[in-house]
Amino acid sequence: MDSASDTNSEKREDHTHASSTVHSYDVDVGAQLIAETDTPLTPQEASRLRAKIDWHIMPLMCVMYLITFMDKTTLGEAAVLGILEDANLTANQYDWLGTIFYISYLVFQYPQNLALQRFPVGKWMSINIFLWAVVLLCHAACKSFGSLLAVRFLLGMCEGAITPGFLIVTSMFYTHAEKTRRVGYWFLMNGFAVIILGFISYGLLFTHTTSFMPWQWLMIITGTVTLITSMLFWLFFPDSPTTARFLTPEERVAAIRRVQVDQSGVENKHFKKEQFLETIKDPKTWLMAFFAGSANIVNSLTNQRQLIVAQFGFNGIQTTLLGCVDGVVEILTIWLGVVLASQPSIGRSYAGVLMYIPAILGSILVSTLPFSNKIGLLFSYWISIFAIAPFTIFLGWVSSITSGHTKRITTNGIVLSSYAIGNAVSQFMWKAQYQPRNHVPWAVITSCNFAAGVALVVLRFMLASENTKRERETPDNKHDAVYILDESGVERKVDKAFLDLTDKQNRDFRYVL
Repeated sequence: MDSASDTNSEKREDHTHASSTVHSYDVDVGAQLIAETDTPLTPQEASRLRAKIDWHIMPLMCVMYLITFMDKTTLGEAAVLGILEDANLTANQYDWLGTIFYISYLVFQYPQNLALQRFPVGKWMSINIFLWAVVLLCHAACKSFGSLLAVRFLLGMCEGAITPGFLIVTSMFYTHAEKTRRVGYWFLMNGFAVIILGFISYGLLFTHTTSFMPWQWLMIITGTVTLITSMLFWLFFPDSPTTARFLTPEERVAAIRRVQVDQSGVENKHFKKEQFLETIKDPKTWLMAFFAGSANIVNSLTNQRQLIVAQFGFNGIQTTLLGCVDGVVEILTIWLGVVLASQPSIGRSYAGVLMYIPAILGSILVSTLPFSNKIGLLFSYWISIFAIAPFTIFLGWVSSITSGHTKRITTNGIVLSSYAIGNAVSQFMWKAQYQPRNHVPWAVITSCNFAAGVALVVLRFMLASENTKRERETPDNKHDAVYILDESGVERKVDKAFLDLTDKQNRDFRYVL
């Protein structure tokens, strides 16, 4: 008998031992590509491929996240560009404009995640970005609280696709070890957005037109840039490694094989009820949700920061320029946070806690320093911005401790819904009666930062305990002999990593700490 016949006989013999055949829609989209080749991937090839992926998708992700954050924070800049007076807004109505954005984000968060699973990720995000741009342009025509409330609601609906979409794409193309830095790269674009928007706003302060206020020009400028970006995103942003046009067919296989080590696959386009229920019952889901909510109370500073700095005693031009420093601090703190989190000896949890220490100190000083010490108050406020970094680290961590595509998108939906709740409710603590010292809001921020730090430590303990438990278990070979039919009708073995198993089902899965 020739060697080919021997191989086929061995395959059939092996197949008879506790094997099973599954339908292609039950497994990961990468399973078919991986099943058709056994070509190994050398470290040099993996490094070259990662560099190519970086050059093709990271610039688009960074630019897009910069623009979306710039758009989202236009309300804060508009506060010193005349929107309060022009639209006759009270302090409470202004707070509602910040809150309604996150209420809409919350309402549409899970539907957006389901759509991201059902439709091509890049195309669905592009559609939402296009609609986002149109809604932002419509802001310029609004001159009342009601009309501004409506467009802010629509803006929140569209924004609900961006962060979860980016998390899905990052998890498709990068390994667990690479995700923290990649999420950090596109998230620190928020800092660049603050700087760019600050200089735009500074220039608009000197713009004097009879029919258009500076804040309206701000909406037109940012809306136009977003509109152009949405078209570029549609044309060039990939939906998945399996269909990325910038990769050759061989490189698509290699891209999938590169993330195989994580035991978490790429994606599955079919909603699985059992994974949804597992997510709801998983204690770590709700611990992560608690962290996301408490960690984002500090994010209320996004809309309040210009007003806070102005209350320290700085004029409008000074406040606008000093706002650029906020962006610099945010860039540096996020970069420092992800670098610390990428160190094996520190990890995600401890890096987040380390960033919370100066943040808590800063928020305490803002509330306790003499109000005449406006420079001390300003620097204390900047130190409090360190609290932004732990959530960035956490976003890169979520997809590394969750497996199974339906479970992943459900987890993202719950976590980001909690993020929206934290942002929405925190807007209301900045009441007029607390100004100018704002003791109550700063006390709440301090307490929530501390609670979020504790949650990170508890989460790490839970995951480390589960990893230890799995190391002691007898190896699970339940899913070691699973086959799918390829296009020619031949049965091919599927690696466990591409069976779309959850982190609980796949006992070979290890939680990143």
